Amino acid sequence: MKKLNTSPISGMQELTPARQAIFNQIKNQIAEVYRLHGFQNIETPTIDRAEILLAKAGGDTEKQIYKVVKTAETADDADQALRFDHTVPLARYVVEHENDLSFPFKVSQIGRNFRGERAQKGRFREFYQLDVDVVGRGQLPIAYDAEVIATAYAALKTFVKPQMKLRISNRKILTGLLDELGLSDKSEQIFGIIDHADKWSISQTEQALHELGISEAQYGRICTFMSIKGSRQEAIQNLQDMAVKDTTFQEGVAELEQVLKLLELQGLEDAIIADMLIVRGLDYYTGTVVETFLPEYKEIGSICSGGRYDNLAGHYTEQQLPGVGLSIGLTRLFYVLNEHNLLDTATAAPIDIAIVPISEQEYQFCFNLAKDLRTHGKITDVILTDKKLGDKLSYVAKIAKNVIVIGENEVTSSNLTVKNLETGELQGLDEYLVTPTL
Repeated sequence: MKKLNTSPISGMQELTPARQAIFNQIKNQIAEVYRLHGFQNIETPTIDRAEILLAKAGGDTEKQIYKVVKTAETADDADQALRFDHTVPLARYVVEHENDLSFPFKVSQIGRNFRGERAQKGRFREFYQLDVDVVGRGQLPIAYDAEVIATAYAALKTFVKPQMKLRISNRKILTGLLDELGLSDKSEQIFGIIDHADKWSISQTEQALHELGISEAQYGRICTFMSIKGSRQEAIQNLQDMAVKDTTFQEGVAELEQVLKLLELQGLEDAIIADMLIVRGLDYYTGTVVETFLPEYKEIGSICSGGRYDNLAGHYTEQQLPGVGLSIGLTRLFYVLNEHNLLDTATAAPIDIAIVPISEQEYQFCFNLAKDLRTHGKITDVILTDKKLGDKLSYVAKIAKNVIVIGENEVTSSNLTVKNLETGELQGLDEYLVTPTL
């Protein structure tokens, strides 16, 4: 009989328990930072109506979306699909629950999303995203753009070791420039070209722009725009020197300057850079856009991105519900950090402490001890195999950080010693219980 293929479907990530423990800890750290910054957590359904998901997705999303095939009729016969991000479902959620929410609505979402992209190294079809958003009703102050950027940066700092750079721009700037140049009808193509400029050679970018039929004067102005990058003062001055009179352009420059100033007030001056090559591919972004990079590891690409979306709910309601959000794609980020040996593996063992009874006579004592350790927040496992003590300890060394061996003497005296399996350090149980879990 032929055996079934047990490998995961291409583009799906599976981790060993030790790696999963690290992944879960990072996910929990991010969630805790979001919580401490005042963001309320919600969950939206993994499956939604395709018309909702595709209402304003843009780009190649329709080609990548996973449709849900129903084998029987259901009450809701609309086409359904797996969500590809959290932002579009959030817009639907806010419209549906508007009367039960307080605005500005600060919200976090943590869960799996799905995209039928071509599977390749470091790119996944099923992946965790950890989003942080603020949604306003009627209006949303630009200060919240800086708020979500600072929050996401603080979350990344809990586990990303290398230096990070937040590359920030505002889509209104390019929109206004193209309006003034008479190129509004080609804006979608030009945004796409600039979005890929980091990955293309200069000649490829030049050729792509010329293929649109733009004049040399228009091309020169666009190139000047694309070259602007640097500190707040430098970038804003260079943008103003372009002498663009379009009001959308000027509004974008003013918003960019305000966001950068607010981030500087939060101590992020060394982490931020204004960069006009950042425009984001999804066309639901309307203002601030940001991508996060590791300068020492440029090949990794952006590890966190997002921006302002003022009109995303327009397909679902006449109410104005502007928002801004950032997303950490943890599945891909975890993969690339692991590939570059940039993960802290100190928490690789998923079990805090393993209890090893010498024989079945110690089971009752061990069960009681495990119950007590768990009330102290320690992840505890009682080893119930009938192997020799040496074999039990070899097994424990693979799954736990600490061990207590329980024999007749320990039961009688209640004098218990905890051994750290990494350092070999011994300490009494009371001392161990007051030691923070790593």
